Amino acid sequence: MSRDPALPEPPSRRLLLKGAAAAGALAAVPAAPAAARPAEPARPPEPAPFVNPLVRNRADPHIHRHKDGRYYFTATAPEYDRIVLRRSRTLNGLGAAAESVIWRAHPTGPMGAHIWAPELHRIGGRWYVYFASAPAEDVWAIRIWVLENAHPDPFQGTWVEKGQVKTAWETFSLDATTFTHRGRRYLAWAQHEPGMDNNTGIFLSEMANPWTLKGPQVRLSTPEYDWECIGFKVNEGPYVLKRNGRLFMTYSASATDANYCVGLLTADADSHLLDPLSWSKSPTPVFTSDDTTRQYGPGHNCFTVAEDGRTDVLVYHARQYEEIAGDPLNDPNRHTRVQTFGWKPDGTPDFGTPVADTATAGG
Repeated sequence: MSRDPALPEPPSRRLLLKGAAAAGALAAVPAAPAAARPAEPARPPEPAPFVNPLVRNRADPHIHRHKDGRYYFTATAPEYDRIVLRRSRTLNGLGAAAESVIWRAHPTGPMGAHIWAPELHRIGGRWYVYFASAPAEDVWAIRIWVLENAHPDPFQGTWVEKGQVKTAWETFSLDATTFTHRGRRYLAWAQHEPGMDNNTGIFLSEMANPWTLKGPQVRLSTPEYDWECIGFKVNEGPYVLKRNGRLFMTYSASATDANYCVGLLTADADSHLLDPLSWSKSPTPVFTSDDTTRQYGPGHNCFTVAEDGRTDVLVYHARQYEEIAGDPLNDPNRHTRVQTFGWKPDGTPDFGTPVADTATAGG
């Protein structure tokens, strides 16, 4: 039988002998000690147990985990007169982190009152803060405004007022958040639509730039269930989480007392986000007050991840008591809280219940 020309030639006897000698020499070399061998990559440490409340007297919290590995925190101060920032290498560290005031309300005119719900975002190499405010002389004429900072460090540089985000109507509007999907940037927010029997619904629009909307502005949700209409008919505080081939948009409903709770809208990642029919609403709230843990009015949430980069974390505010004297907006004790959350078998988020306060030594 002729040999297949595709097979390699067999080695010569001389090469075989040389190979055997080399193998013997290698066998005489002692094995490297275990300490000298390359170590297996270390897994990130498990996140430390969270301390709650994380930040006291700060409502509507927003935490941005930046590429520098630090967490950047902003929230509503109960005086409603300024925008603050904190940062820390760890989530727990935000509680004791130094706080910097990056912007103050104007003494008169626009942006003079009700400084609410700031969010910090990094877009196109610049920092942006979205927040709600009203003129000092007309404190309920609340609208959405934007600040910009070109410095790499948001605690430095100059915060420039880019102006009001102009929507389809000059009506009560607040709680703007921004996200990208499939190369497009969107703004979601809460606003009163003329002719609607409610306080606010949830709206979505594509953005031309970080302070300008373009194209249609569509209503995704309006208060319709009983749990969305207690005290006030409110849908507000939207925030988007993308996972498992879907977009989940949480929002908060009802008055800002113990009835405040979190609802959920869901859209397929391949759907047309500006078609309201792409979004389905959960008929029951997904996060509510809990008598067992003594946490009331959880809401206005956002999402981040723990230090390990993979553990999902829910960020929200709640009070530690149910009964409030007077207007809930005058009660300063909405505290920022954080807790991990998981996922149900159907791929939807499982937020559980608001966690109890962290036990203190001797407490």
